[in-house]
Amino acid sequence: MVDATLGEGGHAHIFLSRFPDLKIIGIDADSAIQEVARERLREFAGRIQYYSGWAQDFFAGFPRDMKRPDTILIDLGVSFYHYERSGRGFSFRKDEYLDMRIDASRGTSAAELLTRLPERELADLLYKNAEERFSRRIARNIAAARSRGTITGSAALAEIVERSVPPYCRRGKAHSATKTFQALRIAVNGELDRLGELLEGALKVLAVGGRLGVITFHSLEDRIVKNFFREKNRGGCTSPGESPICEGNTCRVLEILTRKPVVPAGEEIRNNPASRSAKLRVVEKMLDEDDGS
Repeated sequence: MVDATLGEGGHAHIFLSRFPDLKIIGIDADSAIQEVARERLREFAGRIQYYSGWAQDFFAGFPRDMKRPDTILIDLGVSFYHYERSGRGFSFRKDEYLDMRIDASRGTSAAELLTRLPERELADLLYKNAEERFSRRIARNIAAARSRGTITGSAALAEIVERSVPPYCRRGKAHSATKTFQALRIAVNGELDRLGELLEGALKVLAVGGRLGVITFHSLEDRIVKNFFREKNRGGCTSPGESPICEGNTCRVLEILTRKPVVPAGEEIRNNPASRSAKLRVVEKMLDEDDGS
């Protein structure tokens, strides 16, 4: 199995505990959280290998002579560690430097993005990455605030956003800055841009007959996953052979096992409020696209 987003190792721990013959490759771009996972999974040291980097890079460089995984899990959520322990400004509940990078060794921080983006581009980013309906107001107030000094702290940004939205938006279940923080995090880490490549790479590496599961946490990424699976289910390769999975000369690359996504029940949401927006979609690979077999 490949756990393409290892995080703190929660999913890997459950799988390794339940399936004693299972071996896992755990992938994460954050070296700090990978150390947390190593400690958590220490009892399974002989059954788990680690890859430090982005999962799409792992799949792109997958060795031809290596046994292909029967199962791949991709959890697109941001871990509790990042929100509560990383100190990188993922959450508005603490006043931290607005970094938001999963891989803190490279790329542009959220604070740098807020400093350099023109107001119009910032508004577009908030709408595109989080469907923030008050994106223009928020961008305008951010631009006004940064004219008086740079915005580097999560508390300062959350306060600006809260002042930018109507009063009734401040009384909802979700904090009014939730979408702004989501949009910046997605931009900083290129989450939507890399998702298509990640799905393509995972499906290519997955063994025929194997299963790919993807957990999403907001509508934008779920739409990408759903459309990707639908397209592959309609047929993505051509083959002269006849098969139950072929329609004419068009073959279905995968079978969708979850016509509707699996969502958490009430008890799970009560025990783990962060799961309330999670959606799991699972497919089974029918054939390899490149050779129709």
